[in-house]
Amino acid sequence: MENKDDIRLLDSKQLEEFFVGENQKKFRVNQVFDWLWNKGVDSFSQMSNLSDNLRNVLDKNFVLKKPIEIKSYRSTDGTIKYSIKLYDKNYIEAVLIPTGKRVTACISSQAGCSLDCKFCATSRLIRKRNLFFYEIFDQLFYLNEQSKFYFNRKISNIVFMGMGEPLLNHKNVVKAIKKMKMENGLNFSARKITISTSGIPKGIKQIADENLNCNLAVSLHSAIQKTRQIIMPFSDKFPLEDLIESLKYWYTVTKKKILYEYIIFDGINDNIEHIDALIKICKILPSKVNFIEYNPIGDETFRQCKVEKLRLYQKYLSSEGIVNTFRVSRGRDIKAACGQLINSNKEIL
Repeated sequence: MENKDDIRLLDSKQLEEFFVGENQKKFRVNQVFDWLWNKGVDSFSQMSNLSDNLRNVLDKNFVLKKPIEIKSYRSTDGTIKYSIKLYDKNYIEAVLIPTGKRVTACISSQAGCSLDCKFCATSRLIRKRNLFFYEIFDQLFYLNEQSKFYFNRKISNIVFMGMGEPLLNHKNVVKAIKKMKMENGLNFSARKITISTSGIPKGIKQIADENLNCNLAVSLHSAIQKTRQIIMPFSDKFPLEDLIESLKYWYTVTKKKILYEYIIFDGINDNIEHIDALIKICKILPSKVNFIEYNPIGDETFRQCKVEKLRLYQKYLSSEGIVNTFRVSRGRDIKAACGQLINSNKEIL
């Protein structure tokens, strides 16, 4: 890869200044931005309404660091996983999930992961680096084209639930979301975008201040600190008290309900003590709970709870007026379900 910056690192003012310095017209900025953020071109040569001279100028000074290879894998349930080889040969994965009238894009924010959640295969990967905002955007753009091809409709929902912790790359995540929302681009609604975090208090406060109007999901799994540390060891540095304080700030600023994501593990958090603790936390702020099916990753310490324990949780939460749902895993057979993203498939779609 040549030692040139991706042109998408420049905002409109910076690109305008560059054009003026090259004796080019300022209005070219809008044309170039349309090619970059609306049409998603892979090279400057595709910018057909620019002169040969200007395309050569752009090619001389900049580059488009697009993925160099994308492989896809299709589940029996219709879910499609994409293994994406980035320009520097690092890998990420993204998932397209069709359900009824919705198509959800699950996208990554890091190559690898910074955390150590014991139930998650992705946490076993070394965090190579944060993704640039344009690499996050590229996932959505590509998956949106795939959604139109396979399902005859654009993506309806976006979830930052792929590889990595979004709030440990919050600046690039914010920039990517702003690009996703651009009216003269993909024009996605912020109300259909969910940022999922394992619980980084500082990051939650930062994202609240960005005025993105997105949704927030918190990977909780236990409302008892000592149990949560067994499931998610990193959380010893981010105690529940700090997490709740940051969520109070989130709600004060955004007025948006919090979604708690929760896996019930057999023999770990499947008793009444944990149910009572979850109810207590849910009553602090407007919230709802999404129970997630556990997807085994070879660690016998963690097993899916018995059905009656899930029903017990739901019975108690519902009796307290706490909205809760159970999400069945999608794409498990291609290792595309929650906690399975690790670049490990071989069968190509």
